[in-house]
Amino acid sequence: MGFAISHAQYTTVSGTVYDITAQRPLEAVAVLSTSGNGTITDSLGRYSIKVKSTDSIWFSLIGKTTFKYAVDTIANTLNFDIMIHVSAAKLPSVTVRNKNYRLDSIQNRKDYAKYFSFKKPSLQLTPAPAGYNTTPGATVGIDLIEFINMFRFKRTRQLLALQRRLKQQEKDKYIDYRFKKILVIKLTGLASPALDSFMEKYRPDYDLLTTLNDLEFGYYIQQCYEAYKMGLPNPYRFFKKETSDEEE
Repeated sequence: MGFAISHAQYTTVSGTVYDITAQRPLEAVAVLSTSGNGTITDSLGRYSIKVKSTDSIWFSLIGKTTFKYAVDTIANTLNFDIMIHVSAAKLPSVTVRNKNYRLDSIQNRKDYAKYFSFKKPSLQLTPAPAGYNTTPGATVGIDLIEFINMFRFKRTRQLLALQRRLKQQEKDKYIDYRFKKILVIKLTGLASPALDSFMEKYRPDYDLLTTLNDLEFGYYIQQCYEAYKMGLPNPYRFFKKETSDEEE
């Protein structure tokens, strides 16, 4: 008995997203696929997303969502332009920055440099001192401190745990500094206790947040607010950052 194994074919869909006038490109439009991949248009409205040939894709901005387009029905996947029924002239500009955040982050890295740079001990050879009479490339011996540390298992576990905790705290602070109540209030008009519920339910993921500029993040909040009003989960919960072949 024979078995046929099918492998999904991938293709890249790219193009430009325009506003209702079909003249002005739209920045920060979410481009999503049924398999979970996603991307966001750049400042010129351009996008490029890698999807399965069996996927459908759609576009979303401030509660405006297009139809789903089956990838295998798109005639020209390298020039698939779309129009969304919003006016670019009426889109808000969002800029909220804490000038001290970057300085605080740099200082935190300096204060805990020993722990941020910690690596699991390994066997290391000590190079011969300058002027030492030996053959090229020869070594005197091993690094005794590193050798001893290799067997200090409890110390290694504690330092690695501390490093993970410091890195997580750094990520949490970054989210807190950008995902502020004052910004959410400005964009949604919510007040406590609904505001607190929204802040907890739609708190952005660090990896996603680092891909968004201020304007894009403003759109993220507005799209989450539309989902919140309809009792839906975070619309970006399946968002996957596009990676290059080198990163993979």
